[in-house]
Amino acid sequence: MTKKVKISELTNMLQDLDIEALEGVEIEGDIEIDIGGLGGFDPNLAHALGHETAQLSVHLANISRLLGYPVEQAFASASMSMAGQQPQMQPQDKQQIPFGSGRLSELLSAKLEVEPAQEWTHTIQEVTLGATSSDGGSRKSTVTIGGEKALPYYFDAPMPNRNYVTMDVFDMPIGMAKAVKVNYEDVMGDPGEWAKKVVNEFNADMVTVHLVSTDPMIKDTSPREASKVVEDVLQAVDVPLVIGGSGNPQKDPEVLEKAAEVAEGERVLLASASLNLDYERIAKAAINYGHAVLSWTQLEINAQKELNRKLMKQCNVPRESIVMDPTTAALGYGLDYAYTNMERIRLAGLMGDEELTFPMSSGTTNAWGARESWMKSSPMKDDSDWGPREYRGPIWEIVTGLSLALAGNDLFMMMHPTSVQVLKEITQTLYGSVDKETVDISNWVEIEMEVQ
Repeated sequence: MTKKVKISELTNMLQDLDIEALEGVEIEGDIEIDIGGLGGFDPNLAHALGHETAQLSVHLANISRLLGYPVEQAFASASMSMAGQQPQMQPQDKQQIPFGSGRLSELLSAKLEVEPAQEWTHTIQEVTLGATSSDGGSRKSTVTIGGEKALPYYFDAPMPNRNYVTMDVFDMPIGMAKAVKVNYEDVMGDPGEWAKKVVNEFNADMVTVHLVSTDPMIKDTSPREASKVVEDVLQAVDVPLVIGGSGNPQKDPEVLEKAAEVAEGERVLLASASLNLDYERIAKAAINYGHAVLSWTQLEINAQKELNRKLMKQCNVPRESIVMDPTTAALGYGLDYAYTNMERIRLAGLMGDEELTFPMSSGTTNAWGARESWMKSSPMKDDSDWGPREYRGPIWEIVTGLSLALAGNDLFMMMHPTSVQVLKEITQTLYGSVDKETVDISNWVEIEMEVQ
C-alpha cells in the first residue's frame, strides 16, 4: 500500500516522537511537486519551481538535522566549493552540532594511544649532577638527566626528566659574535659575576666554566691558578657546574685534576675525557672526588662505544657518572649527521647496547661557528640578503638545539640568552612542565561571503 505524505508532515512526526537520532534508517520515496494551474509555459514557471524547490530543501534540511546530520557545515562546504574554495570540513566528520545552530560547540573527545616499540627494552642511565648540603655539597638543587625509555616526547613512555641548559662562562675575555658579546661585556673580566648573570638574569640551569687561559698558546695559566676561578664560581652561584679545560690534550688532564680537587663534594661534570688525551687521569680524578665524566667523541658511534667501554671497564667509572658528548655539528655544517649520530646512539641504547645507554650533552654553542650566524652579510657577491644577524645568530643556535632535542639530547651547552629562553620554553612545553594555553574552539572556523 502506498501512502502519500507531505514532507512537512514527516518533519512534524519525527519531532513529536522526540527522537534525538536515528541509526540504520533509510527514508525512500518519490518527491512530487504540484505546479498545477500554471497552464503551459509561463514566465512565472521558473520562479514557481524555484520556490517549491526551496521549500523542499528547507523540509529536507530539518529532517537531516533530526537525523543528526551537520547541515550547516554541509551548506558552508557547498558555498565554499561554489566560490572556488576548499571546504574546511567534510560531512562525514564527527562533531556535535546543536540543532538549528551553525556554530561548533565541542569536538568529540578522543584518546590517542600509541603501541610501545617492542624493541625498546632498556632504560637510559640516569645521571645526577650537583650536590646539596644533604649530599655533602653546597648546591641549592641538583639536575638529573637521562632515564628515558623511548625517544623524546613519545606518548607511550613519558620522559622522567626534562632537558636542561648550562650556559658558558670563560675565565678570561674571548672573541665572540657581536650578538652574544653585547650580553656579557659588563662581566667578561669576572667569571664569578658572569656566572651570576647567566643564572639570575638568563635562567641557566647550570654553569659551564671554560678554563681557556690554561692553553699554553694563550696564557698558559697554571692548574692551581685556574682552580681559583672554579672556587670563585662555586661561591658565586648555587647551581651545578660543568668544568672544561682549554682543549689542549697535554694540559687538560692536569687542569681537570686540580679543578676536581677544589670542587670535591660538589659533583661537577668534568669536560672532558676523550681518546686523544689521558682519559685515565680524568676518570681517576672523578672517582676520587665524587664527580661525573663527560665522554667526548667526534661524530663516530664506534669511537663513542670504545671510550665508554674504557671508562667503565678500564677506569671503573660508575655508570651513573658518565654523560656522552658525541659532538654537535651546527645547522648547515653537518647538523643532519650530528642528528643521525645522536639518534642512532639513543636507539642503540634503548635496544640494549650497554655501552650507549647514557644521557647525552650537546655543545650547542658550536652554532656560533657557522658564518651565517655571525657575519653581517653574505661574502658571495650575488647571494640574497641574509637579514639581520641579531636574529640569525640566536635562530641558528635555537634550531641546532631543538633538532638535537628530538634526537634524544638531554643537556645543552649554550650562550645567547634568547636562544636559551626559546629552547627551554619549547622543550618544557613538549615535556609538560609548562602549562598549555587554553584554546576556545567554539568559534574555530568562520566564513564571510559577499553576494554580488
